[in-house]
Amino acid sequence: MTRPAAVLFDCDGVLADSEAVANGAIADDLTERGHPMTMEQAKHAFMGTALPDITASAARLLGRPLPADWPDRIVRRIVARYATGALPAIPGAERAVRAVAAAGIPLAMASNSGRAELDAKAAIFPFFRLFEGRLLCFEDVARAKPHPDLYLEAARRCGVDPRDCAVVEDSATGTRAGVAAGCRVLGFARDTPAVDLLAAGAAEIFTDHEALPGLLGIRP
Repeated sequence: MTRPAAVLFDCDGVLADSEAVANGAIADDLTERGHPMTMEQAKHAFMGTALPDITASAARLLGRPLPADWPDRIVRRIVARYATGALPAIPGAERAVRAVAAAGIPLAMASNSGRAELDAKAAIFPFFRLFEGRLLCFEDVARAKPHPDLYLEAARRCGVDPRDCAVVEDSATGTRAGVAAGCRVLGFARDTPAVDLLAAGAAEIFTDHEALPGLLGIRP
């Protein structure tokens, strides 16, 4: 692959191993409200989805509206779990991000998380400083993924054409967002099967961050 003008990373499941933590919190909440759910079921239902869409889906599962403050409650519950040390980085993620930064390629993060969650992760992982403040959440744009807004804004903040960017995604929702923005999407097949990422439009698949620099045209 030709070196991209910028690399735009998803966060959850790509850099932070947060899907199980966040979806476990949601599953526990819905179980307490009378809809038994496991973490794996929540991950299948909500992976890659922004909180407003999760809220609407959760209400449909319950068959009744959630309290107006439910989004704030669930974010507090998730962030509290992060604070216990339950949030590790994805293996190899920091090395991959450092390799891209060392190659002089601009970086941005485009996450369907909200600002409170993303700031909590940034406080846990010092390597997020390599993004030089370009940490975008769904609250920064009009529409969350699968719409292209996050990746279009991330490319704009890097000062490059989105068609010259590489996106690193682990969900079908995020992959569709990157493709819709005109970016080349590299699908990280860790929690999502490769076939689903390819069907969503990923150009290439990888399963280990050690492979990412080579896919981006970065040589040792």
